[in-house]
Amino acid sequence: MTRITTSRQRVAVTGLGVKTAAGNDLETFWDTLCAGRSMARRITAFDADDLMVNFACEVRDFDPQDYLDAKGAKRMDRTAQLGFAAATDALADAGRHGVPPERRAVVTGTGHGGTGTQEDEFGAVPKRGYGRVSPHYVPMTMANATAGAISIRHELKGPSLCICTACASGAQAVGEGARLVREGAADLVVAGGCESAVAPLTMSSFARMGALSKRVSDPERASRPFDADRDGFVMGEGAGFVILENWDHAVSRGARIYGELAGYGRNSDAHHITAPSPDGTGARTCMELALADAGLTADEIVHINAHGTSTPLNDVTEARAIVDLFGAQRFPVTSTKSVIGHLIGAAGAVEAVATLLTMREGIAHPTANLERRDPGCDLDVVAERARKIPEGPMLSNSFGFGGHNATLVFLPAAM
Repeated sequence: MTRITTSRQRVAVTGLGVKTAAGNDLETFWDTLCAGRSMARRITAFDADDLMVNFACEVRDFDPQDYLDAKGAKRMDRTAQLGFAAATDALADAGRHGVPPERRAVVTGTGHGGTGTQEDEFGAVPKRGYGRVSPHYVPMTMANATAGAISIRHELKGPSLCICTACASGAQAVGEGARLVREGAADLVVAGGCESAVAPLTMSSFARMGALSKRVSDPERASRPFDADRDGFVMGEGAGFVILENWDHAVSRGARIYGELAGYGRNSDAHHITAPSPDGTGARTCMELALADAGLTADEIVHINAHGTSTPLNDVTEARAIVDLFGAQRFPVTSTKSVIGHLIGAAGAVEAVATLLTMREGIAHPTANLERRDPGCDLDVVAERARKIPEGPMLSNSFGFGGHNATLVFLPAAM
């Protein structure tokens, strides 16, 4: 393997944390992914009877007071609650790192910010008037609320950033966090994404634009990436965070290293506010940038965790980009969204966690509901059951509204 030799710092991943419909801890999350069954169910958070789409992948059995006192939880939107909890779990998973507060940083990603609070307050104004708007509305809905909460609680006194690039937000947060470590701006970065957009107004808008699956009679079969009968994505909520650490520091303290974040690519389609560039050139270029950043060639990749939304346009465009770049070779591809839905700004970060667990276990989880492959998606998509894969570099793709693209490349710790 050819590696770039520069003065930049290597980036180790030493901690993981998730809150998803598939589970709130790493082992449950992984076991559920490997079972290959969608977690889409009828919405329970509110009365969804009047919605065009009344199902989603909700995070179950989550109590914010396991992480926050009652007052702190009440003053935090669910998006931030999920993100704060996943980040706290990731820090615990990383163990005692010994990095001084001034050398600790945080980068969070979200597509919407405090969606639930926004919709609740908008709905309450006609009844209560503007004089009764919550004084906590702004700090609960601002996109950087999660970064602030994590920084305050965990004494992260270095850079504190928030990325808002729609469905690429979580992956870009992880990538930009890696850049802070590489450039010597921080020795430890808490990086990830969070989103809770299972809310009436937001879901109604996605449904009206035709982005959501309308299989209301059979929600568990609604998310079906790369399947010929797909008709849209399933909304999900959750959070995923990773701990990025200076490689030498992680090794010196004997940290458990899940893998190395070796490559990061990001660019823009510059094509359309919601649709991907149909020829896939933006996605292909993004993957090429990530490979070049890692000092790898296309034939060294052993697995891709695809963006794989289950929308007609995205899946065929991503498949075209992958085939154009990697040629006739066949390595396993999977879509985590088939099980947990589309987490919008959290998606890329949760899928980065899934990719690292794939690397740890040497197994690619199946893509749920793939029954009749779309001939326009000429990929080796893992279906029906988990599949053993060889050790080697892996990619995770994320593409968002506005044409935002992000690709992460992970290497096994031993390489």
